[in-house]
Amino acid sequence: MTLRKPVAEDGEAIWSLVQACKPLDENSMYCNLVQCDHFAGTCVVAEVEDQGVMGWVSGHVLPDDPSTLFVWQVAVSSEARGLGLGGKMLSHLVNRPGLSNVRRIKTTITKDNDASWALFRRFASRTGGELSHEPHYTKGDHFGGRHDTEHMVTIEMRGGLKKAA
Repeated sequence: MTLRKPVAEDGEAIWSLVQACKPLDENSMYCNLVQCDHFAGTCVVAEVEDQGVMGWVSGHVLPDDPSTLFVWQVAVSSEARGLGLGGKMLSHLVNRPGLSNVRRIKTTITKDNDASWALFRRFASRTGGELSHEPHYTKGDHFGGRHDTEHMVTIEMRGGLKKAA
């Protein structure tokens, strides 16, 4: 398996992967294309030769806080689940030279998304980070009652994120 920065040509495959990974929000194909093109430095593709894209992490550094990486989505194909691929992609991402100033990861997770909670708790534990969370985008205030509350999860790293194997 190869972990790498995405290229624009990965957009359709990533879009298809996200569509298959319920309960992830299904962005437009154009959104995934722009992520691959404009945010390649803060995204990761996991690819298997002859099988294509098996994993995807999208994220961006917060414009007002260059020490924070916001992870938008983590997607792992059903064929690659149970292999620790989500954690491997996060580790690959935070160890990139271009992200050496990042000291924390933030993401949002709904209360019932057990797989995401487990991924980020394991990642925090492996890296010596401290995980905290609080309701952030609420069902009533932000989603008009149409989407569950998203909790802002923060992993604060002592000494940065390097060596997050």
